[in-house]
Amino acid sequence: MNTLSVMDTNFHHLLPQNTIVDAIRMFKKASASEGKEIFGMMVIDGDGKLVGMLSMYDILLFIQPKHIHILGEMEDLSTEPIFEGLIERVKKICVEDLMSTDLVTIKPETHLMMILDIMNKRHVRRLPVINKEQVVGIVYRSKVFNHLMGKLIN
Repeated sequence: MNTLSVMDTNFHHLLPQNTIVDAIRMFKKASASEGKEIFGMMVIDGDGKLVGMLSMYDILLFIQPKHIHILGEMEDLSTEPIFEGLIERVKKICVEDLMSTDLVTIKPETHLMMILDIMNKRHVRRLPVINKEQVVGIVYRSKVFNHLMGKLIN
């Protein structure tokens, strides 16, 4: 069992120069077309090379106030102005400014058990599949789970 048994070759991606607002719109559009929530995408440059990944986690980390633990203790403090300022700041940020660049990738021939091991140890939900420096697909944790559980219950 290798990557090909769980790899999606139809995938959505972002460009480094897309804004975060563009990325959020693309997450929503991809979610609608896939019929499931999409909260992360590969970032691919003009040459088809993987340069990063952007997820909702990256965006939430950016908009989280530095001292949020203090804000939670101040029940009478209105947080709306704080978040409004942060939201305005996000509108000017590009994908390349927030994307993760410390990436774990796999090859089309990677064994399924190795994929499972990588996902569990690295706590990743998606793994780009690279062949000769080009992105050829993506493997989602949910697809690995469904594939393995399908074998279990059959």
